[in-house]
Amino acid sequence: MSIEVGSKLQGKVTGITNFGAFVELQEGKTGLVHISEVANNYVKDINDHLSVGDQVEVKVINVEKDGKIGLSIKKAQDRPQRQRNSRERTETFEAKINRFLKDSEDRLASLKKHTESRRGGRGAKEDSSCCL
Repeated sequence: MSIEVGSKLQGKVTGITNFGAFVELQEGKTGLVHISEVANNYVKDINDHLSVGDQVEVKVINVEKDGKIGLSIKKAQDRPQRQRNSRERTETFEAKINRFLKDSEDRLASLKKHTESRRGGRGAKEDSSCCL
């Protein structure tokens, strides 16, 4: 099987750097899984997800003219469709807008109340001798 963009392959992690992991593929070819292609969430330290010697399934995302192979672990995973909660499914656009406006007005009122109560004690005191 040749290494083509879009194909899923098995590989072995042979090296880890701070920017990604090198994965050995068939026929001794090596590709790079960039740190952004390791998992669906933010990866701060790749060592939390991979170790040298791990067997991984990867998807080929690009093959450069100079032979460099770009791989992705997260795109190789078959992800199920996101489950939507019942409120998202049944709530109309108008209901969402109304809920947003109510929340926004409540937050503004709370912010205004909190800000005005702090302003009373701050600032310069009025001085009648000042500007005669």
